[in-house]
Amino acid sequence: MGINELNDAWISAGQKVDDMNAKLNAAVLDDAFDKDAFKSMKAQRDNLAAQRDAIKDQLDEARALEVVKMDDKDKKPLNHDEANLRDRFANDVKNMVRGRFDAISSDASLDNDGNGGLGLTIPVDVQTAIHALVRQFATLQNYVNVESVSTSKGSRVYENEADIQPMVKVDEGTEIPGADVAKLHLIKFLISDYGAIFTLTNNLLNDTAENLLAWLTMQIAKKDAVTRNVAILSVMDKAPKKPTIAKFDDVKDLVNNTLDPAIEATSIFITNQSGYNVLSKVKDAEGRYLLQPNPTQPDVYQIDGKTVVRIADKWLPDVNGSHPLYFGDFKQAVTVFDRQNMAIMATNVGAGSFETNTYKIRVLDRFDVQATDTGAMTAGSFKEVANQAATTPADSGKTA
Repeated sequence: MGINELNDAWISAGQKVDDMNAKLNAAVLDDAFDKDAFKSMKAQRDNLAAQRDAIKDQLDEARALEVVKMDDKDKKPLNHDEANLRDRFANDVKNMVRGRFDAISSDASLDNDGNGGLGLTIPVDVQTAIHALVRQFATLQNYVNVESVSTSKGSRVYENEADIQPMVKVDEGTEIPGADVAKLHLIKFLISDYGAIFTLTNNLLNDTAENLLAWLTMQIAKKDAVTRNVAILSVMDKAPKKPTIAKFDDVKDLVNNTLDPAIEATSIFITNQSGYNVLSKVKDAEGRYLLQPNPTQPDVYQIDGKTVVRIADKWLPDVNGSHPLYFGDFKQAVTVFDRQNMAIMATNVGAGSFETNTYKIRVLDRFDVQATDTGAMTAGSFKEVANQAATTPADSGKTA
C-alpha cells in the first residue's frame, strides 16, 4: 500500500472514531441506556482508535522511507510563487543555516537578539501550529489564562474573584461609586526569553520543506511544553495553603474549607498520573469510589462534581515522592503573558556544530507567568490516601 492509500485510510479511520464518539455521546443521554451495549460500543471505539493510530505510524514510516530513498537530484527547491508561507519559512531556515541571508524571502521577518545576531521570527501560522501541539500534550497551560501581549513589559489591575461586588443601581445624575481601591492589586509582567538549542543534521536540512517544518515544530513544541509547565508550576506553588492529604475526608476539606464558595463553583482538581491512580482507588464509608464519572461524559471523572484533570507524570512530576493535588479556578489564579514572538538563529560553527558537521538552531520563546489571584487556588500533596472509615447503624451520626 502506497503513501496516498495509507493517508486516505488514516483519514477514514479517524472519521470512524469521530462517528463512534458521537454514538457514545448519544447513548449516554438516551433514556433507554443499555450498559452492556454501551460497553460494547466503547470497546469498538477503542479498537478503531488503536487502528487509526497504527495506520498513522505506518504512514509516518512510509514517508520516512520515501525520503531516505530519494536521490538528491530529485530534491528540487520550491518555486517562490508556488510555495506557501509555511514552505517559504522552511526554506528561509535552510538559507539562514547556510548563511545565505540574501536568499531569504523578502516577506520574512528578521529578528535582532540585541547582541548583533540576526535570526528569523517564526511566522504567526507556524507559531499557531506549535501552540496547537503544546495544547495536545495536555499541559498546565490548557487550564490557566493566556493573554497575548505586544509589549515586553506592562501591568494589569486585578480585583480578586472573592472581592468582586455587584454593580450599584444608580439614578440619573447620581455619581457611580468606584471600586474599593484597597482590594485592587497591580500585577506587573516582564517578558523573558527562554532558549533551547536543537541539532539539525545535514540529511534533514536537505529534506523536503514539509518534513523539515514538521520536525522543527514538533521539537519546539515538546521543549516549549516542558518550559511553560515549569514556569506555571512555580507560580501555582505560591498557593497560600499546602495541606498534606492522608485520608478521604482530607480531600473533602480541600474542597469545602480552602476557597471562597464563589470560586469553588468554577474550580477543578489537577493531579498527575500517579496521583490519579491513587485517588481512583479511594472509597467512602459505603464502599463508593471517591472518583465518580461525569453522567454525561463517562470518561471524565469528578470529586463532588468537580472535574479531576490528569496530567502525565512527565509534564507534572512528583515532588520529593509526593503526588501534587491542586484545586482552584486556575483561569482566575494564573496568567501566562505570551509575547508570541518566537525566533530562531542558526550556526554551523558554534555550539559544537563544526566538530560534528551538523547545524545548531537556537529557538527563543518569550513569555512571563504571574499569579493574578492566589486566593483562587490551593495546593496539597499526598502519597497514600486512606479510605473513609466504614460506619454501622449503631455509630452513624455519632460525634467524636
